Amino acid sequence: MSASTPTDPFVLRRARFAELTPFEVYALCRLRVDVFVVEQECPYPELDGRDTEPATVHVWLESDGEVAATIRVLDDGATRAIGRVATAAPFRGRGLAARLMAEGIAMCEGLPITLGAQAHLENWYGQFGFRRNGPGYVEDGIPHVPMRREPA
Repeated sequence: MSASTPTDPFVLRRARFAELTPFEVYALCRLRVDVFVVEQECPYPELDGRDTEPATVHVWLESDGEVAATIRVLDDGATRAIGRVATAAPFRGRGLAARLMAEGIAMCEGLPITLGAQAHLENWYGQFGFRRNGPGYVEDGIPHVPMRREPA
């Protein structure tokens, strides 16, 4: 964990599910519900059970104890997957998701990384070296594209 500073009020946090407190689990899930269900009106947000896998790492930025943005990094064997990228509305426009993506990519050093991007964010993920690697699909009523980043 890193401490916040006067110029950067955000603390970077990382934990596997078993290391999370009940309050942290709630805060991370609440942010996802606010972003994916409330804002994007996903009628059936994907619940895949992967949050609790022993190798899954939850990464987030918080400010004054509030979760501002989050991602998760999954271990898929020979690859890693980054997903559930979400930023709370009051914290948008500050580059927090980009900071978390950089952190997630660093955690996957030397391995290919996959993700399922909302189609309108394909170019945003492209800035991190992700490239579309298959046909688009619809998940929870939202167009998505599969993307992959090869190791540097």
